[in-house]
Amino acid sequence: MFSNDLIRKRILVVGSNGMLGQHLIKFYSSNENISLLGCSIEDKPFSGNYDYVQCDISRRDEVKKILYDFYPDIIINAAGFTNVDLCERERETAWKVNVKAVEYIAEVANIIDAQIFQISTDYIFDGKNGPFSETSTPNPLNYYGRTKLASENALKTYAALSTIIRTNVLYGSGSNCRPDFVRWTIETLRRGEKIKIVSDQFNNPTFIDDLVEAINKLIEFKKTGVYNVGGKELLSRYDFSLLIAEYFNLDKELIIPVLTKELNQTAKRPLNSGLITIKAETEIAFKPRSIIESFQLIKKENSL
Repeated sequence: MFSNDLIRKRILVVGSNGMLGQHLIKFYSSNENISLLGCSIEDKPFSGNYDYVQCDISRRDEVKKILYDFYPDIIINAAGFTNVDLCERERETAWKVNVKAVEYIAEVANIIDAQIFQISTDYIFDGKNGPFSETSTPNPLNYYGRTKLASENALKTYAALSTIIRTNVLYGSGSNCRPDFVRWTIETLRRGEKIKIVSDQFNNPTFIDDLVEAINKLIEFKKTGVYNVGGKELLSRYDFSLLIAEYFNLDKELIIPVLTKELNQTAKRPLNSGLITIKAETEIAFKPRSIIESFQLIKKENSL
């Protein structure tokens, strides 16, 4: 990886304390051909031996200082305001983090000739006729989806070099961050608590290691534009939870199927969603693991 380059690649991971950010840091920190810097809003890194700076990306001056000081070749923006219901209530904050911050990054990236890799979502679609391709027409149902679509448009407007990576239902391990769907399901069922899981929301859940590998290949192949990255299997969230319970020997009877409308959530959810990944499979040889293969790795790495 990058072995043909005479100069070390400089990679900045924005949002390095989040679940995806942590995995990106682990992936790149052992590579001697890369100068790595992580930044997040917290005052210290999650763990590991790598360069880290604190940054509030909603503040333009802080973004400019970090980018000019480090002068990255590659910027991976793994940060975001991702609580879908909270986005409806805290719209100003959601817009600052998900949209304005991307504009600030793009402004400087253009000047220093850095390429931005931006993480987006299937929530930019309405979920009526999924799964969706890179050329499907966006129509977000909620404010979170609107901010993520706006961030994509900001890159198209402000950034000369950018790659948009759309993903959905990201799962995997992480330290000191909000539990993903798999860990939340395991922990709740192990406590013997019942959980209500929607049976009418369909996605192809994305294993975090697959996403990291896809990002790396997009960097290696110097790809720009939009790419979908998702899992092999398209299934309902309810069926996904049954697979989790079965693999980790948990009580499936505790899982209660419900319809999305019964939950009365603040934000509307797309139902028939998911992402078609043929473009990534063809152009960068993306090969997602099966759900069971990902569970095997999660169990091994986390002693679950």
